[in-house]
Amino acid sequence: MKHMNSEVKEERTSNKKRIDLFLVPIVLIAAFLNLFKIWTDEYANAYYTAAVKSMLQSFHNFFYASFDPGGYVTIDKPPVVFWIQTISAKIFGFHGWSVILPQALAGIGSVLLLYVLIKRTFGVWAGRFAALAMALTPIVPAVSRTNNIDSMLVFTLLLATWMLFRAVRTVKFGWVLAAFAMIGVAFNMKMLQAYMVLPAFYVFYVVATKITWKKKIAFLTTATALMLAVSVSWAVVVDSTSADKRPYMGSSQTNSVLELAFGYNGINRLTGNTSVTGSSHKQPAQTEQQTASSETKQNSNSSADSSQSSNQRKSSFSQKMQAPGGGNQNGMFNTGNPGPFRLFQKGLSDQISWLLPFVIFSIVGLFAGVKFKGPYTAKQKESLFWLAWLLPVAVFFSIAGFFHQYYLIMLAPPIAAFAGAGAVALWSMYKQHNDWKSWLLPGGILTTAALQVYIMSPYVSSIGVAPIAGVGALGVILALVLAIRKQRKNSLTNYLGAAAMVVLLAMPAYWAMTPIIYGGNSMLPSAGPDSSSGMGGPPSTATNSKQSGFNGMQPPGSSSGNSSSNNQMQPPSGSSNGGQMRGGSSNNGQMQPPSGSSNSGQMQMPGGSSNNSQMPNSFSSKSSSSKRKSGGMNAEVNQKLLNYLTKNNTGEKYLFATTDSTSAAPYIIKTGKPVMAMGGFSGSDPILTVSKLKAMIKKGEVKHFYLSGMGKGGQSDVITWIKENSKEIPSSKWQSTSSSAQQGPSGNGTLYEITLK
Repeated sequence: MKHMNSEVKEERTSNKKRIDLFLVPIVLIAAFLNLFKIWTDEYANAYYTAAVKSMLQSFHNFFYASFDPGGYVTIDKPPVVFWIQTISAKIFGFHGWSVILPQALAGIGSVLLLYVLIKRTFGVWAGRFAALAMALTPIVPAVSRTNNIDSMLVFTLLLATWMLFRAVRTVKFGWVLAAFAMIGVAFNMKMLQAYMVLPAFYVFYVVATKITWKKKIAFLTTATALMLAVSVSWAVVVDSTSADKRPYMGSSQTNSVLELAFGYNGINRLTGNTSVTGSSHKQPAQTEQQTASSETKQNSNSSADSSQSSNQRKSSFSQKMQAPGGGNQNGMFNTGNPGPFRLFQKGLSDQISWLLPFVIFSIVGLFAGVKFKGPYTAKQKESLFWLAWLLPVAVFFSIAGFFHQYYLIMLAPPIAAFAGAGAVALWSMYKQHNDWKSWLLPGGILTTAALQVYIMSPYVSSIGVAPIAGVGALGVILALVLAIRKQRKNSLTNYLGAAAMVVLLAMPAYWAMTPIIYGGNSMLPSAGPDSSSGMGGPPSTATNSKQSGFNGMQPPGSSSGNSSSNNQMQPPSGSSNGGQMRGGSSNNGQMQPPSGSSNSGQMQMPGGSSNNSQMPNSFSSKSSSSKRKSGGMNAEVNQKLLNYLTKNNTGEKYLFATTDSTSAAPYIIKTGKPVMAMGGFSGSDPILTVSKLKAMIKKGEVKHFYLSGMGKGGQSDVITWIKENSKEIPSSKWQSTSSSAQQGPSGNGTLYEITLK
């Protein structure tokens, strides 16, 4: 801290000729948090891992990002990140860790990029603090340790930011084009989410570039046109290709990439509603990996301990999983209720908000004395950029109807930037001024410590009272001592300032390690003592948060094990709601469908089974493998079913067909053979018609069908036809009798065979 008042110019000169030794441990911390034990995740996010397996098999699958090797349907995102993952799998072999590796490296790269961006203008100490804050923001490593897209997206947007800053410094139009083209590339990673940074790009370029208004408008117009062209380039090619020559565009209702971009991956994220084919209702948007809670987690606890606490865990889970309207204060998937203080609510605050009060004080300090008409210093201009990134994204997450906790990584760069730049600025004001600005540092420390106590308080049963009391007490003491010693400039004051920063980063650092300590969730990543459950929120009544997860769920073809009639999670049985979760009234902690549904009081699972297929009232506690299979509900295959299907395949293109991707993904990963997810990712895509299916059967493309429910959305007619025109295969020929070794959902499905002449 005593070096923080050094001149920025001197710091730049001293660091140009050598490696910043303070940066080395920061990068090592980021590498540890992002890379350690990723090799234990065998399947990663199975939905996306299956796509990589398929994309390795042909350029056709590679270009379109086909979910299955047969090229039947794509995944629900654009292809760029999956192209990178496929290349990684090609180089290192197909493994869970090889598809995670690009995102882990992107997480480390984001730390380095933020250091470079902040250091140049705000000084080396600001760069160091910003990089460390980015590395220790809990949701950053939680996402980077998976094959989800967001870590790569943030890295790409930070790279675009570096290009934009360079464009302003050099006043070269080429860098402006490169920056906006990079946003276009990011669009082909996660569509409209990439555009969340556009306000910052436009505002900063207008304010910071020393050229005429005429040139500013011309340059920005041209750069925006290039960005749009890059953004829609892949979409135009796909949508222009005949539908019979490419896979169906997954999670769209019209087989269109543009509809996917502006619908399912666009406006529906804001409204929280999506129309399901065959339903007259508006539904909450489907979770990106079926249902948020379905992650299977292996651990080393005894089955006896697991059995004793299963009822408590069920109660905790069902309370968390109530949809909006069901009375759950944490909202759907623990994302809180919309409102101005949403980012301070449970489930979100512990992912991203640890330093938000300090950031607010930093913003006040950085903009102190700024006049609307300028002139602006370089620090003020770049502070405006990060503010224009932070505010729109924070507003979106405060009002959005549907998103997952790991999307909050979009807030990590501006929060970390203000934490670093603000630490230096507030320290300087504390040391050099005697007015209100000198109180910003102790005020920021005090309020941030108070928020962190609030964030940790629901986890007292998991982490104990000591760290909570310690952060609170040290925060208050250090803030008060700094306030008292405000006029004393000596080494002790410097050490107190450094100690305060350590205290404020201590618990975020612990939270960032929780995916390593407790196990992560590649399907719905989050940080916290229950990080393996995919819920990302405070434990409710569970006695051991390490045991979160549903190990008692079976894959297609395995027996259901023990079950209970209470607190069940069941799929629809021919209801018109498309199998999606909807808000309903609470009854004994159960997730309930809307009134009128035949499965009142039960949680409906996409791709789930009929009423006889219940979520078992047990939690398997011993893994059948040393590797963690956290790819989703069906993280393992039923070997007996696979053997039967392989033996009885007489040249059909598809090993079997099933309703959705959840049942199909593990078999694609295991065998590399085509498995048809008839309704796409969630089972609601209107891909297949009865006439199309008849034609496929007559051509000998498919004959086996594994069904565990009535189907959803536009495929209910198809499911009905299959049941009416097929031969049921006796379960003794293909159904596993061992539930302990087979984990996943929909254990009581039925296998059918159809042959048409």
